[in-house]
Amino acid sequence: MQIHGKLSPGYEPIGKVFEANFTERGDLGASFCLVRDGEVVVDLWAGHKDEAKTQPWEEDTIVNVYSSTKTMTALSALLLADRGELDFEAPVARYWPEFAAGGKEGVTVGMLMSHTAGLSGLDEPTVPEDLYDWEKITSLLAAQTPWWEPGTASGYHAITQGYLTGEVVRRITGQTLGTFFRKEIAEPLGADFHIGLPEEHEPRVGFLVPPKEQPADQEFPPDSIPARTFANPFAPAEYSRTREWRAAEIPAAGGTGNARSIARAQAVLACGGEAFGKRLLSEAGARRALEEQIDGVDLVFGIPIRHGLGYGLGNESMPLPSPNMCFWGGWGGSTVMVDFDNRLSISYVMNRMESGLMGDPRGMLLTGAVYESLAGS
Repeated sequence: MQIHGKLSPGYEPIGKVFEANFTERGDLGASFCLVRDGEVVVDLWAGHKDEAKTQPWEEDTIVNVYSSTKTMTALSALLLADRGELDFEAPVARYWPEFAAGGKEGVTVGMLMSHTAGLSGLDEPTVPEDLYDWEKITSLLAAQTPWWEPGTASGYHAITQGYLTGEVVRRITGQTLGTFFRKEIAEPLGADFHIGLPEEHEPRVGFLVPPKEQPADQEFPPDSIPARTFANPFAPAEYSRTREWRAAEIPAAGGTGNARSIARAQAVLACGGEAFGKRLLSEAGARRALEEQIDGVDLVFGIPIRHGLGYGLGNESMPLPSPNMCFWGGWGGSTVMVDFDNRLSISYVMNRMESGLMGDPRGMLLTGAVYESLAGS
């Protein structure tokens, strides 16, 4: 097992867990990055891009990270809010008038960010290819009636959240979410992350290995909110292997990057709005991610989840190692952690998917190794 990259002195526990993910937990190809106080202190990669193990995972290998993409969409919205162009307490219809249909005139932007808008799936039947049609999906969401009273409970908007937040960003800026993120966040911070992947990057992309069980395979009560959420829009993992999926802007699930790119982008939150010599937000604007929106049993996941503005927050069912910390993860195993107190951004990205929708033990164990390293320093 050959591990490549940077492992600064004092962070050896991370290297041990990263190696064990391959030798004991079946990783195929993966990367891990830790940015501390604006400095990349751990940057590891190993394994292979493909299931046949004919292509090594390189320093610049990138893959679809599914819902870890949501943290980039959230960061884009936080940036607009900090500039005074977006109000999380305002009705979505202020920016997107058509959205007021179906009794949604009181749904706020904050509800989109916290999965409480009641739009976790679509009523109108769709096929996976419809996800490449921005106008179709956003028009369907604008016309739809919520599945529950908005603001009263969260229900994971697995695919729809990106279109909802992204359309608000588009209405304000005149730019697609992917374009706004690239110009205002990715390029200034040197983050090799793409929401809508240009074709020239295709040779660097690793193929995801789908999990044995996909969300739509689970046995939910017929016509229940989780069943309807995962059935429509339906997005099987195999679609991530297509050029069409990667080229499309799917801001809740279609982002392409690696651990380094995620940790670099999220470092701007962890470091109070400034990282790598670029100030993108005020410190107060960055910390808005920690503002609790709701804490209760999620109608899709069926477990208590505490939501901030676009990120998950710690609670009894999801204890975090630091109090002022937020997180999210992607289907299959990718992980994003932002620690404001210790000024850390942490990410793990892989290509062999497990069935978990918000990370799995591989990323969690690496996060534990980060704090073991900090305790020993």
